[in-house]
Amino acid sequence: MVRSLWTGASGMIGQQANVDIISNNLANVNTHGYKKQRADFEDLIYQTVKTAGTPATEDTVVPVGIQMGHGVKLADTQRVFSQGSLQQTEVPTDIAIAGEGFFKIQMYDGSMAYTRNGNFKVDADGRMVTSNGYWLIPDIIMPEHFLPDSINVTKDGRISVKVPFDGDLMEVDVGNIELYRFPNPVGLSTIGENLFKTTQASGEAIAGVPGYEGMGTLQHKFLEMSNVQIVQEMVNLIVAQRAYEFNSRTIQTTDNMLGTATTLKR
Repeated sequence: MVRSLWTGASGMIGQQANVDIISNNLANVNTHGYKKQRADFEDLIYQTVKTAGTPATEDTVVPVGIQMGHGVKLADTQRVFSQGSLQQTEVPTDIAIAGEGFFKIQMYDGSMAYTRNGNFKVDADGRMVTSNGYWLIPDIIMPEHFLPDSINVTKDGRISVKVPFDGDLMEVDVGNIELYRFPNPVGLSTIGENLFKTTQASGEAIAGVPGYEGMGTLQHKFLEMSNVQIVQEMVNLIVAQRAYEFNSRTIQTTDNMLGTATTLKR
């Protein structure tokens, strides 16, 4: 009897975690490059009352055993790295990845992180940076007196700009953008600010040229939107809410049964 109380409680705790993940997905529905999370659950340990295969007589065995479960727990929260839709922005420093790959970012402490968010800016030194001022790696540094609206990015990552020269405009190459992929991208650690860091589970980053050896291509003046599907998340939210209610009902039912047992003798 008491087992069902704890089993129902584990179900409520699990569904609360599920709702937390769904709410985070919905909160980031307009976050550029955001990849939705999914809650994966697993059942808890079982109490074996009778083992299948136990001898019943000299010539027969028990065909089916008795095992009592103890509920559920959250196994992992997996990122889903499916492609988000591309939105045209007409901003010269916006770059989207169509396909596999990440941009490499250098943080203030010198460590490296990776992102799908191509919402870049040009700082006062002419360097391409993220919205938080982190450097894009390899360094992309614009020449002096370049025309901001003349930035051009090809599908394979070559960047060029136009600068005034002898009363005319001259096109200048300023660098190449590299993309990085991982043997196991779901093993990346999320640190916020649309950034991921490598772990032993993700494996080391593999550098490549956009459009070659399995890397995605770059789309200039586009941004990748979140891959969250609102309708799907709302359905998941309804299912989680009902599952939470069902588990709470098992606790109420168990409580009623215990109440009945305590009033048998008056």
